[in-house]
Amino acid sequence: MVLDLLIIGLAITLYPLPPAAFVLVVSAPRGVWKGLAFILAWLACLIAVIAAVLLLTDGQPPPPRSPPSTAVLAVKLVLGLGLIVYSERKRRQRRDPKKPKTAETAEATETAEATKTAEATKSSKTSKKSRMDDVTVWSAASLAVLLQPWGMVGLAATTVVEADLSHSASFLALLAFCLLATSSLLAMELYMVFAPQKAHLALTNLRTWLELHKEPAIVVTCLVLGLWIVSRSLYELTS
Repeated sequence: MVLDLLIIGLAITLYPLPPAAFVLVVSAPRGVWKGLAFILAWLACLIAVIAAVLLLTDGQPPPPRSPPSTAVLAVKLVLGLGLIVYSERKRRQRRDPKKPKTAETAEATETAEATKTAEATKSSKTSKKSRMDDVTVWSAASLAVLLQPWGMVGLAATTVVEADLSHSASFLALLAFCLLATSSLLAMELYMVFAPQKAHLALTNLRTWLELHKEPAIVVTCLVLGLWIVSRSLYELTS
């Protein structure tokens, strides 16, 4: 359980969509407080899911090879396969088949696309900045709930079923999972608190990098986690 939780927590913190949104939140006016609301709502979701699972299991894992245990492994297997399918779908969407073009047409097209991209980027930055200026603390908290990678959180929930609250190691594993899944957000928040000017520039560069590499990061993160979960689930189901 511990290893699975740590790997899932690492995948959640590396998932690029929440950090990209968080950068916009903390860069807005009163961004530190809005970032804190984002983090608290994020943690509240994780804790609520864990608490719900522990209430259902009463802090005792189901016996091995029992129907509940097998059902949980089956659900975990389905979620792992879902991540692999989602990763492959995102990979296919990244493909951009190129049609044959003459040299003049290609040059004209590239110039037009470059101009259009520059104008779109400028207008997008301006509109995003104005929209994020209007974000309230409650809106930031709601955004954290919406951007939670619920498929990965669902995998964490199926893993928490194995937690045995009679051992302190289970409490430490759950705490480590919550901290690890939130570590990227916490690091950015603390950076903004202690070095706001440097943090603003660094986080702006980070967001630019995420915009360029977001899709490959999603593909790799979901694929690696999905393969790990599927292999583990199949091993436990067949052993």
